[in-house]
Amino acid sequence: MNILINVIRRRFLQAAALVLASAALPASAEPQTLTVMTSYPAEVTARIEAAFEKAHPDYRVQIIWRMPQDALPYLQQPKQGGVDVYWSPSPRTFNQLKTEGAFRKLDLDLTGLPETIGKTRLRDAENYLTATEMAGFGFAINTEKLMAIGVAPPKTWRDLTNPKLAGKIAVPNPARVGFAPVLVDIPLQGYGWDAGWALWSEISGNAELLEQGGSFISDKVGTGQVAVGLSIDFFIASAIANGAPIHFVYPDRGGINPAHIAITASTEKLLAAKTFTAFVLSASGQALLTHADIRKLPVRPSVYESLAADYYRPFVAATQCELDYDNDRGRNRLGIISSLFDHHLAYRHQEQKALWKKLHALEAAGKTQPQLRTLLTSVPLTETEAASAELQKQFRDRLEGAKLELRAPELIWREATDKRIAAAQKLLEAL
Repeated sequence: MNILINVIRRRFLQAAALVLASAALPASAEPQTLTVMTSYPAEVTARIEAAFEKAHPDYRVQIIWRMPQDALPYLQQPKQGGVDVYWSPSPRTFNQLKTEGAFRKLDLDLTGLPETIGKTRLRDAENYLTATEMAGFGFAINTEKLMAIGVAPPKTWRDLTNPKLAGKIAVPNPARVGFAPVLVDIPLQGYGWDAGWALWSEISGNAELLEQGGSFISDKVGTGQVAVGLSIDFFIASAIANGAPIHFVYPDRGGINPAHIAITASTEKLLAAKTFTAFVLSASGQALLTHADIRKLPVRPSVYESLAADYYRPFVAATQCELDYDNDRGRNRLGIISSLFDHHLAYRHQEQKALWKKLHALEAAGKTQPQLRTLLTSVPLTETEAASAELQKQFRDRLEGAKLELRAPELIWREATDKRIAAAQKLLEAL
């Protein structure tokens, strides 16, 4: 009996101790909310958010969606509008915010994450921001449409000047579409400024210029409205995953556009911000980016080891000198390039297309017209002029889609376009 009483007493005391210990502990804290600003669509953010909250149940993610032109003024507010992490594919916005002191140093373990790929930096030298994924540029092609017009799938930028492709190419206007400024700059670096602009003049002469990118281009190619669409790979990969009859070609002179992540200087939730950033950069976070509905290019090379053989390997391509685009070199001039394209090639575009059609017809008949070709391919700005810090400063706020009044250089470029078109028309009349 005594033994039984002692057992009951011991269990009672243990239970009482547990109750007292529980009473001494603070009530369970509510999960801390982390505010992340991004321009990524829900297909990306929802997967990352769910996986992060499962791995770290003490945090909740609040997404603020802003395109680059809207993110910049938002993050320039006092205390940066309460944003803790900025995560987006907009190198120019990150660069501008960094110069304004908007970020704090990452202070994270970045082992296994290369600083560069080809000639493109994935991380700034001071460690304020780092890439989380990459997107490659190239050609979305409708093979059936190309076969119907008797054209082989293009492999180089020069292949896009084929007269048979007239009216069968979709090109995003870099002044309106976020990823397109780098797309335009890639051939300018790959072939040289003058030759690159001559190439763009002829390509645009074959093309329909679009004010929207992304899924709009994949729809055009997928439905056969055009045979080739110039785009960034993940938009096309998503369309392919959903059954679109499209293939994507990475040209021999290509480039990538890194998306970055940074922690705001004014965050009051530093540990949460660092935890989220580290998760996105981790092997598990990077693997999420390869999902069929997302299909981006991770910046952690080890992730590619488990991917299908047909998944593009940018780090392999870089070793073969296929990704020599230098984003540091291009970044400060992208605003100028976007505006120049808009006023040099998109301005009076239909008339320029008609001139190229006539030139191609003459050349096909064996009647070369070097003077006319020179007129159509000349560019009203030298590379040295485009490198001017003063001119670059004027176009620093020319984020894609921004509605701003024309500036003096743009008026000059339009006037040059007017004169070039008039001279070309006069020359054709004389012929």
